[in-house]
Amino acid sequence: MDDLDNPIHAALRTLHHGIAVQSGVALRYPSAYAPFLAVPDETSDIDDAFDALIAPVETVYLLGKAPRHVRGTKLHEYPPLAQMVCDAPLPAVDGPPIMPLGIEHRDDVLALTAIVYPHYFRPRTMEMGRYYGIYEGGQLAAMIGERLGSTTTREISAVCTHPDCNGRGYARRLMAFLTNDLIASNIQPFLHVSHENERAKEMYERVGFRLRRDIGFWSIRHDS
Repeated sequence: MDDLDNPIHAALRTLHHGIAVQSGVALRYPSAYAPFLAVPDETSDIDDAFDALIAPVETVYLLGKAPRHVRGTKLHEYPPLAQMVCDAPLPAVDGPPIMPLGIEHRDDVLALTAIVYPHYFRPRTMEMGRYYGIYEGGQLAAMIGERLGSTTTREISAVCTHPDCNGRGYARRLMAFLTNDLIASNIQPFLHVSHENERAKEMYERVGFRLRRDIGFWSIRHDS
């Protein structure tokens, strides 16, 4: 199985196995990191794992693979996402200095993602990979990071630009910087984007990413 066909499961088995929470065949991230759950394949039975892994009124998301049914709840299917990859280094983009983002920048990161990328970013998401940013006038103007991954792949995520700083090429600069670093380390960069987010999808295509496949995307909510 290609790791990219079941990227959450691949990450929790490899890169993030140290924080994985498991019950039966199901794996998930602690909620402070990410609201993601994974199963090996469509035949997976998570009925017995449901209460152990998903808190009351919590929603978790699955990508690539989902069980055919879950007892007592409904699996909600979203339109497939575009899974994109990059196979060659990107042209460098000039601009302000890029700096690593650490725990000391957490408040700035959470403030920016709350504006631009609010759905899946959690207080400890930064600990899932490396994050980089561009500051302007003391404000975090743009950022990028790594989220899912395996020994040979890494997902580029949280590509954010503050609305006051749009149009300055910061996202393209950060994309080239991180993509080229991964490729130089023989790691396959990939990302996910909604087909409805035409602006972002076109930017990724323009800088050099290509569509690998459409990938299924679901949620499960624990309503009891």
